[in-house]
Amino acid sequence: MKIIVCGAGAWGTAVAISAAAHPDGHAVTLWAHSRAQEQAMQAARSNARYLPDVAFPPSLGLASGDAADLLARAQASDLVVLAAPMAALRGLLHGLRDCRAPVAWLCKGFEASSQDSQSFGLLGHEIQAQVAPDLIAGVLSGPSFAQEVAAGRPTALVAASEYAAVRDALVRAFHGPSVRVYANDDIVGVEVGGAVKNVLAIATGLCDGLALGLNARAALITRGLAEMTRLGVALGARAETFMGLSGLGDLVLTATGDLSRNRRVGLLLAQGQTLAQAVDSLGHVAEGVYCARTVVQRARALGVEMPISEGVVALLDGTLSPAEAVAALMEREPTAEGG
Repeated sequence: MKIIVCGAGAWGTAVAISAAAHPDGHAVTLWAHSRAQEQAMQAARSNARYLPDVAFPPSLGLASGDAADLLARAQASDLVVLAAPMAALRGLLHGLRDCRAPVAWLCKGFEASSQDSQSFGLLGHEIQAQVAPDLIAGVLSGPSFAQEVAAGRPTALVAASEYAAVRDALVRAFHGPSVRVYANDDIVGVEVGGAVKNVLAIATGLCDGLALGLNARAALITRGLAEMTRLGVALGARAETFMGLSGLGDLVLTATGDLSRNRRVGLLLAQGQTLAQAVDSLGHVAEGVYCARTVVQRARALGVEMPISEGVVALLDGTLSPAEAVAALMEREPTAEGG
């Protein structure tokens, strides 16, 4: 297969390395957003900023250029993978709107609110339906840290799309000795799981940072899964999707794993850092910070209760302290577990 991975951050680099090391001998190109970044990676044969300890496979190609260059290369590919933050997805999809090859994005989240747009809080597939409706597209998601995928450690992912051609292309590209890829046609459920787990990971980091104990962590993750499922079902997802890799699996990893940036935000807030200090210390995007408000806005519009996510937004906005956010959750009226 000819594969182009657009975006040379940690996750895009890891995915490109994994595909280039595939036993089927894929021809993989990692597309950088600047000529300087391309040249630096070419000289080092690694991504010194994001994955400095992982050498590129000899077969991994590098490239950069403008939107026209990207589209031309995409047209000649068997699969285009977009490895950019949620904030950049709309622009990338618009530039590739005439691409004939299958396209898949890796970002997880809801698009941020925008006062000059009538649309806000959209998932990736909803953005694509707006700006590039003719694309054959989907998402690659699931519990995965870039460092572990790049190092070839065992990982299981989900290829989600309404189009079998996209699911099949993702399986062919990445399913191999160290990565298992499962196909799923419930793109709504897979994307909701990938978005909401980032918000819940901030809450779990806060819980652990305040040393509330393992009982509290288990309760938070379990009730968070219930919130995620309620929102997903309201948006048209299947409930069983949230018991799979992109739901429970990704939530557990992101909420408890030491490599989780969103969990780290919660830990730092519990230590008394401001949100600005916590975000600045990461050096990477923590999508939960940017999509928490849109998660809550979307839930409110649908009449879906998400008290944990509401608490995270209040914490990020500074209207509640870490201790007050926890107290607000514990003071809620009792209800049946299914509620």
